[in-house]
Amino acid sequence: MNKTDRLLAIVLELQSREVVRGEDLADLFETSVRTIYRDIQALSEAGVPIIGAPGTGYSLMKGYFLPPISFTVEEAVTLLIGTDFIEQRFDDEYRVRAQAARRKIEAILSESVRNETSRVRKALRLLTPGKRVALSKEREYFEKIRRAILDERKIRFHYSKGIGDSKGNHHSDRTVAPYGLVLVEGSWMLVARCDLRQDIRHFRLSRMTELIDLEERFELPAHFNLREYTPPDDRHLRVRLRFNHDIADKVKESNYHYMEDMEEHQDGLHVVLRVRQLDELLQWVLGWGAGVIVLEPESFRNRIREEALKMLKRY
Repeated sequence: MNKTDRLLAIVLELQSREVVRGEDLADLFETSVRTIYRDIQALSEAGVPIIGAPGTGYSLMKGYFLPPISFTVEEAVTLLIGTDFIEQRFDDEYRVRAQAARRKIEAILSESVRNETSRVRKALRLLTPGKRVALSKEREYFEKIRRAILDERKIRFHYSKGIGDSKGNHHSDRTVAPYGLVLVEGSWMLVARCDLRQDIRHFRLSRMTELIDLEERFELPAHFNLREYTPPDDRHLRVRLRFNHDIADKVKESNYHYMEDMEEHQDGLHVVLRVRQLDELLQWVLGWGAGVIVLEPESFRNRIREEALKMLKRY
């Protein structure tokens, strides 16, 4: 990176953070702290209002803003694809904002970069998974939940689980404090503290019905950070399957989220999965028909056999 590019990058870095140490800037731009000191002095002499001193950190005077001078083709494509994604997966308000952002980005591009960006984007396409009805429902609930998160208000909804509880119940009414939304394999997931379970739980928006906003407020715990949050791994049951060679590629392409390891053998593709309950795998395994064999555990082999016999009796 040459000096001119580094000076601009330093200003943009200072814009995005309250205080930045010289040592951190040196690490980021892979240069010496002494060089950063000289860069800060050069920026100050050029009129950039930088506050701070060596050893404490630097910040920009409040209210100062330097827009990016230019975008490369790759940077412009990245931003514009981002607006395409938001249009598809976020609610109506953000869709309008994404369209406005795209117009602003395109307006500041040079003609050559704009033409090249357009050419690259024509060769790329985002396909939205799922049916339009399901996506419409997700968008509606996404908007309500997003607002509840920002307003720190609780919500209530009816929830349908794929796997029943210890009593076999698949449905329940939940009141939760919404902490954040996460996009998992094309579906939105709510991370929230559930009043019923008195702990953090995860809920798929696609399985919610009768969602309503509540007047009851909540306070987000100071220690909770959605970007750093890692759910506890309670998948303690290990399952080994063997797939026929002729469907091995399809199994790999399925990218099933319970898969932990896979290895090609002479007798087929061996796949290891970890789950909380064996029934979580039942429908997926049965969907591969005679192309898959359960190697272990024996209890799951028996469960598949029982289900296959039930299916046989119906025909």
